[in-house]
Amino acid sequence: MSGLRIPLGGPDGSGTAHTLALLAPNPSPMTLDGTNTWLIGREEDVLVVDPGPDDEAHLARVAARLAGRRVAAILLTHGHDDHSGGARRFAGLVGAPVRALDPRHRLGEEGLADGDVVTADGLELHVVGTPGHSFDSLCFWLPEDRAMLTGDTVLGRGTTVIAPDGDLADYLRSLDRLRATAERVGAEVLLPGHGPVLADPIGALDGYVAHRRRRLDQIRAARARGAATPREIVEIVYADVDPSLWPAAEMSVRAQLDYLAG
Repeated sequence: MSGLRIPLGGPDGSGTAHTLALLAPNPSPMTLDGTNTWLIGREEDVLVVDPGPDDEAHLARVAARLAGRRVAAILLTHGHDDHSGGARRFAGLVGAPVRALDPRHRLGEEGLADGDVVTADGLELHVVGTPGHSFDSLCFWLPEDRAMLTGDTVLGRGTTVIAPDGDLADYLRSLDRLRATAERVGAEVLLPGHGPVLADPIGALDGYVAHRRRRLDQIRAARARGAATPREIVEIVYADVDPSLWPAAEMSVRAQLDYLAG
């Protein structure tokens, strides 16, 4: 694992000096190319972030890629099934604990919380609490590579849906925190849970914040035009979006309406 790798074919095989993405075969409008399973380490101990769905071929591929190395821990950015569904099975394959913010997804005695530092083979991974997409969303800062693993908080392309177990006010605060942190620590790359690596962290985060503010303005305008239900708002605000994505857009609209009502 040495040198920045951003292949033209997509996120599979991309990464930084001490990280590597293995792409799960679960592409969809919501998961983009699929879930990025991140391997973090030097030569011996390794951390695995988001084993992905319970897909035997993918989990076996990840385990084979780590043959001869010890998995110190499996870490979850959050508990949604496309990130965590294969965690228990993968833990059995490699003999490692599963650490997560939500106790329901842990396997072992240790969880994860904002401010924790997880180490493997001399590398430190700092836990950054970023609720919003989901209540249990976490990011991980890898100082050695100036890299932030962002789960679903920031995607490699497009924008993030606020899930039913998330909250837009929390999400906006998390984006502001990530933006301030990225500037303070000199982040050089974002490693998302879906989509390609982002080589301009500040630009990506500024874009996310601006997008959310624009959407809120558009929803205010749609309501002023008489749109009352989430579906009516989606038909106006997301008119240029593929209708197959409208159910996800409705989730985001509900979250934004809750935010505006607060």
